[in-house]
Amino acid sequence: MTRGRTNGITALVLAGGRGRRMGGRDKGLVELRGRPLVAHVLDAIAPQVEAVLINANRNGDRYAAFGWPVVSDALTDYQGPLAGFAVGMAASTTPLLLTLPCDGPMVAPHLAERLAGALEGAGADIAVAHDGNRMQPVYALLRCTLLPSLEAFLAAGDRKIDLWYEGHHTVNVDFSDFPEQFTNVNTPEERARLEGEATGDAQVAQHGAD
Repeated sequence: MTRGRTNGITALVLAGGRGRRMGGRDKGLVELRGRPLVAHVLDAIAPQVEAVLINANRNGDRYAAFGWPVVSDALTDYQGPLAGFAVGMAASTTPLLLTLPCDGPMVAPHLAERLAGALEGAGADIAVAHDGNRMQPVYALLRCTLLPSLEAFLAAGDRKIDLWYEGHHTVNVDFSDFPEQFTNVNTPEERARLEGEATGDAQVAQHGAD
């Protein structure tokens, strides 16, 4: 169950990639358990935040049908997540932007709340989820005042998230108690595995009901 809405935050669902490991398919629209991946993410994050944006570079009409504004990268040729961060900051109507990928359907119900608490508690510019082993850089909460810095970084030809983070006060936020959040559906095989797990769970539930 979601803990409640954290005001002052716009969530940006990143769906602007090439989907190379998915055979070039638009990952956000790949179905899992009968629904597009992005629908799972939107349903989980929307109740946690004040506003939602979808970052997509193709199939804009299909993404718009989910009922949230769609923003496309200002940079051409799929320049990576930071290009999405930049357009999200520019479009945000709140002081904070929460980023997360479209291919991670199991979003923690306290993602926004925990990131915001850590950001404010540390007086940081950026709060980034950590799974207990490593940082998960696309699960982040950023102050939108960082937009000029990010635009300059991108204009210089840099694209590495970690490198940009190093230039700002960044705090890691422990999500080791919810590792499933970082299960991404990058390949057809990963999608099939999650579908199989869902089928198995349903069979167990049905058997218990019998």
